Amino acid sequence: MAKLTFTTQKTTWLFAAVLAAITIVVPILNLAVPETSALHVPTYILSLFGKYLAFALLALSVDLIWGYCGILSLGHGAFFALGGYAMGMYLMRQIGDRGVYGNPELPDFMVFLDWQELPWYWLGFDNFFFAMAMVMLVPGALAFIFGWFAFRSRVSGVYLSIITQAMTFALMLAFFRNDMGFGGNNGLTDFKEILGFDLRSQGTRAGLFVASGVALLAGFLICRAIVASKLGKILVGIRDAESRTRFLGYRVEHYKLFVFTLSAVMAGVAGALYVPQVGIINPGEFAPGNSIEIVIWVALGGRGTLIGAIMGAILVNLAKSYLTAAFPEVWLFALGGLFVAVTLLLPKGVVGAVGIWGNMGARAPGGKS
Repeated sequence: MAKLTFTTQKTTWLFAAVLAAITIVVPILNLAVPETSALHVPTYILSLFGKYLAFALLALSVDLIWGYCGILSLGHGAFFALGGYAMGMYLMRQIGDRGVYGNPELPDFMVFLDWQELPWYWLGFDNFFFAMAMVMLVPGALAFIFGWFAFRSRVSGVYLSIITQAMTFALMLAFFRNDMGFGGNNGLTDFKEILGFDLRSQGTRAGLFVASGVALLAGFLICRAIVASKLGKILVGIRDAESRTRFLGYRVEHYKLFVFTLSAVMAGVAGALYVPQVGIINPGEFAPGNSIEIVIWVALGGRGTLIGAIMGAILVNLAKSYLTAAFPEVWLFALGGLFVAVTLLLPKGVVGAVGIWGNMGARAPGGKS
């Protein structure tokens, strides 16, 4: 067991070192290496992989609750989108009078809809630190309130999955409304700058990539610390034998509420990193299908491994980027077929398929696949 623990820690730090190296080296290859060099990383590739890193953090948040606590959430796209909207509101406030209508206070869509003043819930979003606080507080508060009622009522299994999906669907319908004050169907877009830096510049793109890599690394280390601690063992106990864990005296609903709220905060941060790199946030991000796709990333990579969730998110989105460009009509069929094939042939995911469950750095001891 000591040898396994040593190997686990070694693999964890090795993966963290590789992720840190990627976070540092890739922007250097973009900024410092001439475009004529074979080692140069184009800016569009940098932005694409920065988006993948944000998706990996999102997958990590789902793996923490599903892989280790047995909470299958089909609504994490809602927390991701709320974090994205909080960032989008900050970016919209930075446009000022450079919008189409030249209004220094109101975003263009509010001027178009004949709004006379900025809604109270937009106040404060001209400040970056306030916006970043909302990126974490809004998804976290929603998850806490939702989880408080759900877990106290002992809702679990497929019933919990259904109501999380209902939650994200309800939010999608609400955000589509123009009178909500979030841009309606078009959402928020036409961003100009972040912290005074032009979002279209090469240096800003590199900075966003670094921010995404740092956030993913921090998220991985936090999750790894949790699952390797006594708390992690309790979470696995809840996943594998909730009634027995409750019988031993643990307040199961408190543990579930904590990890569910933390997971939502991580998803919100992922959404905030995603928005400035793609340049738009709209109600489509709330679509229930997006939340299901996140679960597919985790299942394909390896549920309950952390590293597998990160790998699954990156690999699936690489395939999506290629197939939607080369064969746009077959992507959904390919994704569905891949999920069925992995479920039947590789139930432990890609990570489990190569026979390194224990060495991947975050498999909970004694856990089930």
